[in-house]
Amino acid sequence: MGANVGIFCAVFLLVTQAIGVPAVAPWKKLHVPWKKHHSKEKFVSKRQSLPIDTIFNIPIHIKSWPPGNFSSEMIDLGGLQVYEASTSRSTLTKVWGVYQGGADGQGFSVYEPRGIPEGFSMLGSYCQPNNKPLFGWNLVAKDVSANTNNPILKKPVNYTLIWNSENKKIDQDGPIYIWLPIAPDGYKAVGNVATNTSDMPSLDKVMCVRSDFTDECETNGSIWGLDTANVYDVRPSNRGIQAPGVRVGTFVAGNPNPPSIACLKNNNPIPNYMPNLEQIKAILQVYSPVMCLHPDEEYFPSSVEWFFANEALLYKKGGDIPDIIALNGSNLPQDPHNDGAYWIGLPLDPAIQETVKKGDFKSAKSYVHVKPMFGGTFTDVAIWTFYPFNGPARAKVEFITLNLGKIGEHVGDWEHVTLRLSNFDGELKQMYFSQHSKGMWLDASQIEYQSGNKPLFYSSLHGHASYPHAGLHLVGQNAIGIRNDTDKGNVLDLGAFQLVAAEYLGSQVVEPPWLNYYRKWGPKIDYNIDDELKKLEKIIPGRLKSVLENIVKKLPSEVLGEEGPTGPKEKDNWNGDER
Repeated sequence: MGANVGIFCAVFLLVTQAIGVPAVAPWKKLHVPWKKHHSKEKFVSKRQSLPIDTIFNIPIHIKSWPPGNFSSEMIDLGGLQVYEASTSRSTLTKVWGVYQGGADGQGFSVYEPRGIPEGFSMLGSYCQPNNKPLFGWNLVAKDVSANTNNPILKKPVNYTLIWNSENKKIDQDGPIYIWLPIAPDGYKAVGNVATNTSDMPSLDKVMCVRSDFTDECETNGSIWGLDTANVYDVRPSNRGIQAPGVRVGTFVAGNPNPPSIACLKNNNPIPNYMPNLEQIKAILQVYSPVMCLHPDEEYFPSSVEWFFANEALLYKKGGDIPDIIALNGSNLPQDPHNDGAYWIGLPLDPAIQETVKKGDFKSAKSYVHVKPMFGGTFTDVAIWTFYPFNGPARAKVEFITLNLGKIGEHVGDWEHVTLRLSNFDGELKQMYFSQHSKGMWLDASQIEYQSGNKPLFYSSLHGHASYPHAGLHLVGQNAIGIRNDTDKGNVLDLGAFQLVAAEYLGSQVVEPPWLNYYRKWGPKIDYNIDDELKKLEKIIPGRLKSVLENIVKKLPSEVLGEEGPTGPKEKDNWNGDER
């Protein structure tokens, strides 16, 4: 009987294959994870294709940059040489994946470096969520100090198993074991190690780093979580243009506070591998963003010079007559204080006021600030645009859109996006979108492009906040809140730029006087929020009105328009990292 069944199954398989019917539908890959031998249960996954199954590459590969240390493939941290193993170089290989939990319920995957240059050692594993294309990097290191008595790198003395998925009933590529290297005295681990067997990794698997080449790190958002299991990204705790902490591209699992690993530290001068002037020009030729204004936008950007030329005025507290501002702002106060004694206002003539509020699209350009990040292993290119006027806010109350009167209006609106490039190869890694008092980072794999490598972004109607995609972005809850509408209307290529600051280049970049004006770019506007909201009473029911009131009153003062905005140098991100 058993033999007959076997013959029948074999014949059936041959017949189905002969007529072109696959034994298993290709879009329903059977996936049976590892179980203990005595377990009678099976978890069968019908796994669909995931975004991470696609490797992302920048639309047009940049083969070379103008001469200089920027994009030199390897960076010397003062005797410790580091190299960026990345997906774009095909130097990361998959170790394991889980296909549930985390972002969009799609799980995450773990990778480790491979095919790295001779003499370099792994420092830890890399991982990322499965809900976006594979695009990442992980540093490997080589001791070039020739200090044999006190080497910068040493093998761990042991490992601690900090988490495993052996008994988890989840859709996964078998079990995973995550290990923390135990460093010798005077050294620190800078990454965890992932294996797919319960055997402890070899002590040759990774290297630990001498403490004076490490810096404190912190978690940077969740990569994955399911029940009590959590995995976090890490970054240097102290970040800014002078901060030496270097991001390694590793992760922590389990309890993240404080992280059990450290980041690297650059003991060489931070600017060593930053782009020179010719390289900055090349970067902006390749990556300058394209900004899309909403088709209904009334308040356009302009150049600062156009704003001053059209009779913008400098007011002084207690003064009688405001001053006309010089085209380059040379008569603006230059001391680094914001004491409320000065502010910039619109022209006195009401007709000219209305003209200036509308801005001047033809004169508009970007103002660029280039700065080191993560110990000089990355370059941040902050790209600022100026609007003479910020229009009134609009609210969404279920199916109704309401103009909020004076709420949101203010003179002098500064907005920016930031490009983050690797100093190893000049590749765009991330982009930051400023949105009033906060914003968001997205990987280069998650943004839109136009004309090759130029990132596309959208400026919201009236408020001018920056978003990566067109549509309605609501600040609120349950279909009630402040509208940030974006769509493709007028388009401004920010490749028309003025480099206004790059502190590491010293006197090679001359800052315009207006950049060192630290006071308000607009007057304080006095109005009563309650009075403005009362005008809506006849339009929306009381229950919805109270919800909207709570949302509006929590907005920052610059968004509400009560306080005049400050210029770029007064923002925390000028010397530090984006929020």
